[in-house]
Order: sequence, then structure tokens, then C-alpha cells
Amino acid sequence: MTAEPRACTARFPVTAAYAGTARIDELRATEYRHLDRDGGVYLDYTGAGVAARAQIIAHHDRLLAGLYSNPHSENLTSEAAGGLVESARRAVLDFFRADPGEYAVVFTPNASGACRLVGEAYGFGRGRPLVLTWDNHNSVNGIREYARAARSPVRYVPPAGPDLRVAEADVLAALAARAGRPWSRRSGPVGLFAYPAQSNFTGVQHPLDWVDLAHQHGYDVLLDAAAFAPTNQLDLSVVRPDFVCLSWYKLFGYPTGVGALLARRAALSRLRRPWFAGGTIRAVSVQGDWHQPMGDETGFEDGTLNFLSIPDVEFGLRWLDSIGVDLIHTRVGLLTGWLLERLTALRHRNGQPLVRIYGPSTGDARGGTVAFNFCYPDGTLVDERLVAYETSAAGFALRTGCFCNPGSAEAAFGINPGLLRGTNLAYVGTIDQHLAALGLPTGGAVRVSFGLASTAADAERFLAFIESTYLDRDGPADVRLAPRIRC
Repeated sequence: MTAEPRACTARFPVTAAYAGTARIDELRATEYRHLDRDGGVYLDYTGAGVAARAQIIAHHDRLLAGLYSNPHSENLTSEAAGGLVESARRAVLDFFRADPGEYAVVFTPNASGACRLVGEAYGFGRGRPLVLTWDNHNSVNGIREYARAARSPVRYVPPAGPDLRVAEADVLAALAARAGRPWSRRSGPVGLFAYPAQSNFTGVQHPLDWVDLAHQHGYDVLLDAAAFAPTNQLDLSVVRPDFVCLSWYKLFGYPTGVGALLARRAALSRLRRPWFAGGTIRAVSVQGDWHQPMGDETGFEDGTLNFLSIPDVEFGLRWLDSIGVDLIHTRVGLLTGWLLERLTALRHRNGQPLVRIYGPSTGDARGGTVAFNFCYPDGTLVDERLVAYETSAAGFALRTGCFCNPGSAEAAFGINPGLLRGTNLAYVGTIDQHLAALGLPTGGAVRVSFGLASTAADAERFLAFIESTYLDRDGPADVRLAPRIRC
């Protein structure tokens, strides 16, 4: 039986620093009041941001105030749409402090589309390695398939230590481990280094200095900023990666279906697309069997852009600017640090910890993403599917699984590489059979994440739920859970 629930006594300390972020509480009560309409608690900002009322009104008003058509046509409505798209490009460069002479903005369906664009068009080949960190999102991991098809070496840099951070010495070793003659600037890039500014699994923030480090070793750099940019300043006048991938809904909730690749023009000019589509070419001949790509960023935008939603990107960026990314960063950091402190302090009556944290257990050099599992008093893990069911029933929106980040999951659960190679899912059948073959106690973790509209009340309610539901709970529970379908 479940032990008698304990009363939750922990309250978030309203310090001067937190009081200085009161603007967010004002916005929560006005622009984000739909978050509280049904009594739930939203804790999945790493999955998606939340749109403000002002964003939706701006979209509505713009569409009813004018007429916009395909920018590839040449008429007044086309010119109106094209003008808004170009204005949005300039707004993106302004927001990230990117020199328009150095950087271009390519609109894509999402961050995954930006990664695919680089992967399919990059000049991989023998002796041109792809270097990745373990904790990349699958949208970055997928680039390895293009590299391997071109017979490029693929090297992964693992995390080290309980915080699941990647050691700079290991990054250096991977970048330096190349065959052939020494690199010189005149010979061009030796390969591609791809890593996340912030892990979407553990919240670890990797040094942006690695961009320069990789450049010094001759590499182009793809920086995944999808989890980083919503609550942190990314200044491209200081940090100059060759490629940056983004999804706008992660930053401000709306629009979905629009992302971007920010690319240094010199790096973009080296990409060679393996195909072409409407809007990407200056001219093409069927009988002559030739085509000439557009010479600018539009040559990388496939077909007709989402021209009715791209202007919402500019409004969203102005909206973030009006609030202040530094203010959001402060609020998220305070909530994250407090939740980590409370989670690590929770103990069952027998002294065993209630929570197993994956990644940093403090707020130092990390973002507002916290991954963990609950433990029963005997130390066994509470199945993440049960947590998903119970938290959802209680009105909490969070994430469970491996979060499309298998490298971090493998590191968090201490999976042996040799064992993984011997248990290919193609041979063992279902996800659950795969986990059983690996001897894993559960299929993933629980992830909560704070963002633009998060408040102390959100954190307090979640902590109260944890204490009343999982402290001193007998287990494992004899409950029929749905089979796992995907990571």
C-alpha cells in the first residue's frame, strides 16, 4: 500500500533577484492567462514554447488587413508577401546581432530541416570527418548518414562524469585525430563539428568557445541552438559558428512549421545541394539537362515558403526583445536551481533518495531542462510510462522517454557499447524487448523544463505533487502499461 502522504511545506523563496523578474508574472496574468485556464501546469518548454495572446492577435490582424500571395509571382500581393519575408530575415539577423554581410538566413520547416539541409549539401568525403558529441539531438545525429554515405569518418565525443558534460580535452582529441597533411587555411575546412549549445536531455550548456576551438583545427561548426536560444543570448558578432539551426516555436510558441538555418555566407557558398526545387533555381532546362541555382540564400529554400507565417517570426522576436532574454534567463535559472535543490533533498523514510538526476544537480552552467527518474524506497525506478500517466491525470504537461537524444540516454543509464551493438532493434523486435535485452529497468527519464512564462507557483505545485504521490510509495506498481512505440 502507499504510505500516508506527507504535507508539502517547501515554498519558493521570493528573493530580490526573483522579485526583479515580476514582469513575467504580469505577462502570465495577461498574455499567457490561457496557461491557467484549465488548472494545469505547463512544464515542457524544451518541447515547445507558449504563444502569447499578442502574437495570435497580430497574426489575425495582419491577415485581415492585407492580401498576400506567393512571393514567386510578380504582382502587388506577391511583393507585399515578399517584403514581409525579407523584413523577417533582417529581424532574425538583428536579434542575433549577426552582420548581414557575413550571415544569411535560410527559412526551413524547423531545426531538423536546417540540419538536413547542411547534411545533404555538405562536402563530405574520405578524410573529411564529422565530429559529434553524444548528447546531440537526433536531428543532428541524422547528419552522420550523409557523412557515412560519402565515406567520411564519423567520430563521437562521449560525456564524462556524473554531470554528463563533455570534456574539452576529449573534444580536442577528436578534432585533432585526422589523417593526412597538416591543415592550413588555404586548403579549406577539414570537416564538420556539430554540437548543441544546450542539451535537450540534461540541460548541460557546452562552451560556445568550442566554435573558435574547432575553427582553429580547420573545422566548420554546426551549432544546435534550438534548446539554448529560448532563454539565452546568442550573439553572432562574438560567437561565429558556420551554421546555426533553430525552430521558432521553441523560442516563442508560434508559428510552428517554420525554422531557420543561420549560415555564414562563405560556408553557405560551399554547400552543393543534391537536388533542386521550385524557387531554388535561376534557370533550368529539361532538354538541355542543366540547371543554375540561385546564388543567394533563396537557393536553399524549397518551393514556396510559409509566407503567411514567416512574418510572425519577426513579431515573436520583437516580443522576446520587449521582455528581455536576460530577464527570462534569470527567471528560468532561479526556478531551475530551486527545483534541483528540492529534488536532491527528497528522501524516503528509509533514507533512500526519491529522485535520480541525470546531468548537473545544480544550476551552474546549465539551462532550465531537468531530467530524472523517481525511485521507490528499495531503489528501483518508477516506470516513466506510469509517471506520464499519473502526471497527465493530475494536469501536468511534461515529457517522458529519451527525448530524441539517445546518446545522453545511453550515458545516463550506463549502457555498455558492446551490448548495444549486439542488440540491434531490427533483430529483437519491439522497443520493450530491446530494453529487456539490454537489462534496463525502464525506457527513459522524466523531463521538466521551464521557460518564458514559468512561475514559482508552477514549481511549487509540481513539487507538492511529487511529495504526495511518490514519497514512500510501495513499488514497483502492478499496473498494465501500454507498450513503448518510440524513443
